[in-house]
Amino acid sequence: MRARVLAAATAVSLLAAGTPAPVTAAPVTAVAPVATAPCPRLPAPKVSRPPRPTPPPSTPEQQVVGGEALAGAGLVTPPGSPAPPAVTATTWLVADLDTGAVLGACGPHVPGTPASTQKLLLAATMLSRLDPKQVAVATREDLDIEPGSSAVGLLVGGRYSVETLWLGLILQSGNDAANMLARLGAGSTRAGVAEMNTEARRLGAGQTHAVTPSGLDGPGQFTSAYDLALIARACFADDAFRRYALTERTQIPAQPALKKGGFQIQNENQLIYRYPGALGGKTGFTELARHSYVGAAQRDGRRLVVTLLGAEARPVRGWQQGAQLLDWGFGLPRDASVGRLVEPGERDAEAAQPRIAPAAEPARTVSPPWRGPAGTALRRIGDGDWRMIVPVAGLLALTVGGVVAVLAARRSRPRRRGRRRA
Repeated sequence: MRARVLAAATAVSLLAAGTPAPVTAAPVTAVAPVATAPCPRLPAPKVSRPPRPTPPPSTPEQQVVGGEALAGAGLVTPPGSPAPPAVTATTWLVADLDTGAVLGACGPHVPGTPASTQKLLLAATMLSRLDPKQVAVATREDLDIEPGSSAVGLLVGGRYSVETLWLGLILQSGNDAANMLARLGAGSTRAGVAEMNTEARRLGAGQTHAVTPSGLDGPGQFTSAYDLALIARACFADDAFRRYALTERTQIPAQPALKKGGFQIQNENQLIYRYPGALGGKTGFTELARHSYVGAAQRDGRRLVVTLLGAEARPVRGWQQGAQLLDWGFGLPRDASVGRLVEPGERDAEAAQPRIAPAAEPARTVSPPWRGPAGTALRRIGDGDWRMIVPVAGLLALTVGGVVAVLAARRSRPRRRGRRRA
C-alpha cells in the first residue's frame, strides 16, 4: 500500500512539473521450456568424420510439431515409465504406427543427416506412381553414384522391372536403383528429388530436405527422428512396401544382350531375421551421418516404429539399438504418449486456414463521473475501485483553493480566553 501511495504521489508531482509520468510495461509471460532429462547414452568409440554442416534454423512452430513435449533436445518419456535403454544414437523416437502416438523420444526435432534412410522418402513419393511390372532401361546417369557406395549392380543398357528396382533399393540399399526410380517417377533425378521434398512437406516433415534420392550426403540435406517416423508411417501403410521390406532375398535378372548373368541379393536389415514380429525397415550409413536406422515390428496387436540418427555400430549395432527401443516401447501401456505423429496434409491445412486476429480486449465500462470541486472527478473504471482523476489545472486550483479555505476558516473561529503560562 505504501509503495502504491508513493508511486501515485510521484506521478502527481511529475504531472505538476510538466513531466510525463513513466509508463510501467505489462509483465511478459515467458514460455517455460519443456523439462527433459539427458538422453541415456552408451559410450561410443571416437571416430574421424567430416565436419558436420550447419543445419538450417528451426522455427518454434517446427519444434512443437506433434506436441510441446517434443520440443526439447533431451529425453521425454511418459510419467512413471521405466528408463529407456542407453544407445549411441544422438536422436531417436518410438511411435505407434496405427494410432500415431509418440511413446518416447530423445531430441526428436534435432536436425540430423539421414544417409540411406532417406530412401524411405523416395518410396513414399514414388511407390504409388510406378507400375511394378514396368520394365525400364538403365542409363549412365542412373549409375552416376559415389565410388564405393552401396549399389545393386545395375548395368547401363540393362532391362529391369520396377519391382526389381524397389527390391534392390530396400534390400541392398542400391544408390543406382534410387537414381533410376527417381528418374522413372518424375522424368529426371533432379525432378524426382523435388517431388520428394514436396511429399515431405505434405507428410508434415518440415525439417526434411532431400538433395539426393539415395541419401548420399549433399549440402543442406537434413531430416529428424520425428520426420523419419512420419515418412516410415506412410511407407508401412503401403502393401507393396511391407512386402518388399520383409523380402529376405531376390534375384537380379541376367542381361543376355549384355552377356551378363543374374545374381542374388539379400536383405541387409538384420531385424527381419532376428526380431520376432519384425515388419522391416531401412539401414543407413555415411561417414558424415554415421549410422541411421528405421525399424518396425508388431506384438500383441500393436505396431511400433523406431527411428534413430547419428549412432555408432559399437558396442551395439544400429538395428540392435532399434530392437532394444522397440522392446522398451512394447513394455509401455497402450495409452502411453508424449505426443503424436501429425497426419498427411494436416500442416498444409493449418497453414491454409486464415489467421484470426487476437480478440480485442473488452472495452472498459466507464461510469458517468461524479464532479467534485476544482475540476476533480471520481470514476469507476471497469470493475475496479473508484479513482480520483485530477487534471493538472484542477490539481493546482484544488491546492490553492484548499489553502485559502483553511486560512479563512481559522480567521473566522472565535478566540478562546485562557490563563497564560510564564
